[in-house]
Amino acid sequence: MKRDKLTIIHDILLAVQRKGKIKPTHLLYKSNLSYQRMKEYVDELKQKQLVDEIEEDGQKLFNLTEKGYKFLADYTRMREFTESFGL
Repeated sequence: MKRDKLTIIHDILLAVQRKGKIKPTHLLYKSNLSYQRMKEYVDELKQKQLVDEIEEDGQKLFNLTEKGYKFLADYTRMREFTESFGL
């Protein structure tokens, strides 16, 4: 099944939320995207301030911003609402 852009963004943000801080390679596996596609999405999410890129012990990590948490909460409410109508 082909995922739309919003679903891919949700999957990426959810993977980051579940781990707290996630390495790029782990996010690559969790998002089920090619490296190039994942990088494009992550760059867009950083630009929109939904995720931050940090460095910890010399490793690059991604974590959610407040805006990212709010997006996930709103997305979940929207999905529950549409599903309640069978859409």
